[in-house]
Amino acid sequence: MIEKEIETQKFIVKYFTEIMIKGDRAKKQMLNQLLMNLQKISKEISDEIVLKKFFDKIELVTPLKYAASLKEKLLQTSGIDQVLEAIQINEMDSLDKIKVEVNRYMANTIIDKTFVVRAKRVGTQDFKSIDIEQTVGGYMLAHNNTRGVDLRNAEVTIKLELEHNKLNIITEKYKGLGGFPLGAQGEILSLMSGGFDSTVASYLSIKRGLKTHFVFFNLGGIAHEIGVKQVSWYLWNKFASSHRVSFITIPFEDVVGQIFKDISPSYMGVMLKRLMIKAAQEVAKNMSIDAIITGESVAQVSSQTLRNLSLIDSASDMLILRPLAFMSKPEIIDIATKIGTKKFAEAMPEYCGVISQNPVTHGSFDRVEKEAKKFDYTVLDIAIKNAKIKNIDEVLDDVCEVGSLEVVSSVGENEIIIDIRQSEDSFNHQTNVLKIPFYNLKKEFKKLDNSKTYLLYCDKGVLSQLHGQYLKDEEKYTNIKVFRP
Repeated sequence: MIEKEIETQKFIVKYFTEIMIKGDRAKKQMLNQLLMNLQKISKEISDEIVLKKFFDKIELVTPLKYAASLKEKLLQTSGIDQVLEAIQINEMDSLDKIKVEVNRYMANTIIDKTFVVRAKRVGTQDFKSIDIEQTVGGYMLAHNNTRGVDLRNAEVTIKLELEHNKLNIITEKYKGLGGFPLGAQGEILSLMSGGFDSTVASYLSIKRGLKTHFVFFNLGGIAHEIGVKQVSWYLWNKFASSHRVSFITIPFEDVVGQIFKDISPSYMGVMLKRLMIKAAQEVAKNMSIDAIITGESVAQVSSQTLRNLSLIDSASDMLILRPLAFMSKPEIIDIATKIGTKKFAEAMPEYCGVISQNPVTHGSFDRVEKEAKKFDYTVLDIAIKNAKIKNIDEVLDDVCEVGSLEVVSSVGENEIIIDIRQSEDSFNHQTNVLKIPFYNLKKEFKKLDNSKTYLLYCDKGVLSQLHGQYLKDEEKYTNIKVFRP
């Protein structure tokens, strides 16, 4: 651990490799987009963070108190290949000054270890990079108890970058998200169900630089809608907060009912997907969005055979992207685990409005057209007309309005708080508190004393409404409230 005696922290952002091999015009546009994204993200943390753009990197200098928050955001921003943590020292115009300062900050990292010094240099100096390496290495070897210099297999590599008379000592190196800067590749509309597939598809879209909006088809489950809003907000806040996007809810209960009336049982699943695509296409066109993205994977379920996907696509004249098309379920779950959506997907209440009996796996184009002609599309038109559009940063504000659980601010007699947060944070100033993370709530709740009332608590009340509503609707519990102190 390096003992910093400075009040600021510097980060050096290295661009994603694919950006740097683009033509001059495309590269300039992408780098400017990344700079704007980082300016917005850093400004939300603090106005004191200073950014400076170079041809091959962006440097950010922040007061130490904001360093952890800024680093987290940088590692979640697309377009960045590496994030280097550095100590910046000015007025380094001689080898004597450089060797003393490097030893001052880095001596404790090489005690009883082999080490090597690597330096890069920009500007006009009367010495070369190898002179820096040899001078610093020799000075540190003479003034510290080390196991010597090892040019090939050193235990510690001290990385230095000298820009004119400004010295950067690279103390840590982190792998960035990669991808293209958000907003550099246009906009897309993601069909979001909140499960593993749709959340991972949306993440991959964001990572590729697409401003990703979310559309949810409500088949009748209040708890499902709350859950999808919550995980969509999570994805946006974690990976895409430099841009404001929309969350659209389309009421599909009546569409489902009409499917049962008009469509043959074996084609219900395919028809539901076709109608969702039709509705999403209309929303996308109204928002001047050029493409749709789904989380479908070839052969994962009956409606996702190659033929059925082709039948679904024939309902639309808009580009439909499927980034998970050739991924296996374990591969998808691995990505969900990495990005933090696995717990949401596992706990997501599902509402299956259409279950085909003996669903067709190799549908007929002629048959699907006949089925489509039987459907009353006025019901679909009404659903699209009644779509509700919210800015994604506002969806949490109305989540508690969607849920019907009573919200209380104090603990009454015979009432127990259940802290459902995933973190290990303790609940201050309260007794009678159980700690059950939201993803274990369904399993653990059935073990509790049903004669007591349980108050679900989380930071914003969102997960409490979601999982409380699920326990109420699906498990028929009535002894649940939401606690908002």
